[in-house]
This record gives sequence, C-alpha cells and structure tokens, in this order.
Amino acid sequence: MNILLIGSGGREHALAWKLTKSPLCNKLFIAPGNAGTAFCGTNLPIAVTDFDALATACTNNEIGMIIVGPEEPLVKGICDYFKGKKGYENIKVIGPSKAASQLEGSKAFAKAFMKKHGVPTAAYAQFDAASYLEGVEYIKQQPLPIVLKADGLAAGKGVLICQTHIEAIAEFDLMLNQSKFGDAGKKVVIEEFLTGIELSIFVLTDGKNYVLLPEAKDYKRVGQADTGLNTGGMGAVSPLPFADAAFLQKVKEKIIEPTISGLQIDNLDYRGFIFFGLMNDEGEPKVIEYNCRLGDPETEVVIPRIKNDLVELLLATVDKKLQGISIQTDERTVATVVAVSGGYPGDYEKGKPIKGLEEKDLQGKMIFHSGTKISEAGIVTNGGRVLAVTAYGNNITDAVNQSNNLLSFINFEKMYHRPDIGYEFTGM
Repeated sequence: MNILLIGSGGREHALAWKLTKSPLCNKLFIAPGNAGTAFCGTNLPIAVTDFDALATACTNNEIGMIIVGPEEPLVKGICDYFKGKKGYENIKVIGPSKAASQLEGSKAFAKAFMKKHGVPTAAYAQFDAASYLEGVEYIKQQPLPIVLKADGLAAGKGVLICQTHIEAIAEFDLMLNQSKFGDAGKKVVIEEFLTGIELSIFVLTDGKNYVLLPEAKDYKRVGQADTGLNTGGMGAVSPLPFADAAFLQKVKEKIIEPTISGLQIDNLDYRGFIFFGLMNDEGEPKVIEYNCRLGDPETEVVIPRIKNDLVELLLATVDKKLQGISIQTDERTVATVVAVSGGYPGDYEKGKPIKGLEEKDLQGKMIFHSGTKISEAGIVTNGGRVLAVTAYGNNITDAVNQSNNLLSFINFEKMYHRPDIGYEFTGM
C-alpha cells in the first residue's frame, strides 16, 4: 500500500519512521515533509490545506491511505473532502470528520461536549463581543489565577493564565474587541484554573472501540524548571511514575469511555487519534483540552514505545475493527529533548546549517526533524523547533541523559535546549 502522510514536523518524522517499519507500507509520501522525512520516503511540496493538490498527488502516486498529522486540515474538513470526492471514496483516511474535529477546533464546542457527556473538566463560561460586559463582571467574581482561551485555533498561543483581575480584563478586551487572536478569539472561554500535574493521554479509536496508547508528559515552558514563555513543546517523557494502573483505570472510566460514547450519541464520525490533555488533581483526572491528532513532541516518545505494526493498527481503525486488539508496549522509558532556534518562541532566524547529524552511534537513539529543510548548504534550520532528539533508557534520568548526550554532538548557530526535561521526576 502506498501511504500519504500529511504534515512537516517532528510528529510526522516520528510517524514516517514507524510507518516504514511495516511490511504493509510499500511507498511513503510526505506532504510537505522536512529534511528528516526525506530519508523515510518522498517529500511532496504541497501545503497541508491544499486539498485539490493533495488529491492530484493521490492519483499520481496510487495512494491507498492518508494519515493527517496536524490539526488545521482536519478542522477544515480534509476527511470529508476525500470521502465526498468522486473516485476517492476508497482511500482510507485516518482522522475525524470536520464536525468531530470541533473537539479541537472550538474550545466552546469541546466544553459543551464534556458538560453534556459528564466528562470532568474545569468550570467555565463563554462570551463574545455582544456579551463583553457580562464577561467583565464574570471575571471580577472569579478566584485567581484565571484562564482565558480563544475559542478557535490560535497556533498554540490562544491560552492565557492571568494572575490579576486587571490583567484578565485587559486581555479579555484585547481578545474580543481588538482581535488579538483574529477570528480565533471572536469567542472566549473563561475557565477555572486547575492545579496538579499535567499529562497527555492518547487513544486510537474507530468511533466505537479504542486502544490506549502510552501516556506522556510534555514541557511547554522555554526555561528550566518550567519558567519563561510557553512554546510548542521543549521535550517529553514516557511513561510517567504516577500514571499507575489505578490512575489509568480512572482515566478510562471517567474520561475516555464517556468521550467515545459521546461521539456515538452525537453521531460524530471519528476514526483516528484523540489527545486528552489532562490534569492529575490529587489523583483525579480532569480534561484541560482535546486535540484531534497526536501531540508534538509527545509523538516522539509515544511512537517509539509502540511495538505493534502501525499500519495494521490504522487499517483496523478505519475499518472499525479495533475491538480485541491490544497495544504491545516497550517497557523502557523514552525521552525527547527539543533543540530550538535562538529567540524562540519569539523572533528567530532560519537557514542555519546544522552540524553533527552524521553522528554514527544511534543505537537506542533517534533524531527526529521538526523545522528543517535541505538546501545547497546541506540540512538547515527552517523553524522554531528544529530537532527532537529521542533516546531509550532504563528510567527517566537515564533516557534524558542519553538524549542530552546525543544532542551535545549537534550544533547550529544560537541553538538552545532545556537540559532538565523530566526534572520533577529526576531531581535535575
């Protein structure tokens, strides 16, 4: 089977790496891909939302399966596009429908879904420009800190944690009346601030049945010990010491199963990955957010721990045959440390040559490309997050040390990384 993987980040390189290990994968195409995915298959210079060009590529390359990595094409209806396009109905598309993708595409939709189906989450209210004054009064009555979320997709920047009522009202005004996040902020969800430790849970579902994938924790803050600005993710680890069988059973019963049941009740066509961003609040899991795809950089630690043939899993997903399938998990710990461009998550420069990628001793280690491209100067930086350096280990400390060690051989101008990924579990 020829497969088309859509996306260009570290998540896609990790997926490409895994897909090529399957004997069911004949040829792999990645649109648009990066310098790393070019070693796994053929990159196609097509934007992830150019559905017509992607359809032409499917015809030209006899594609039998499409795997959608990022959220934007899902929210814009790529699955509906191919299922409704004459001549393309038989292509197996991994991802939720446009309606089901609103679990990520609209914070208000997701919160209403959770409330309807009894999924534990933070208390909330939603407002738009017409109810702005009501929102201001609501903010004044809330305990601190206060969480403000732009309703739509805002490239990971639409969530604000405000420490004072004055700050919250000012940001609320910027979002609704001054278009701080554009159309994504036309509606604002105001939430209770949850305390505890965050984690990421992933399932693969055919809309009725599901399999639980390895859990992970990612690190969003740019500075050590979780300080500084939020980023797309500076690293991740899997598994987590506190995510024992008892805790995961609570996650299944209180969160995953009501969510899958809710998809059926609401007649939402969902065949793909669901990401549950959770807070462990004194042993009780609560949902912070849904994503309708795998996370990044969590994918770079979750996928290496899955022993199953990924193409087999995806075929069972789209054919609604996941019942009875079990996930075989590598018991080793996996960590990934992300190398980013200087200045990230603010302004940064691209086109910096990357040295050290030819390091030969990669046994038990992987270098997943995020923001890279091939140029006349060789492989150069092409984004804020550049590389996700991943390693297996006997525990979190060992895995992180292995990743940091490999990263010490790699360099590009103004490269930065957090050496303390997993710090709360390692004492770093």
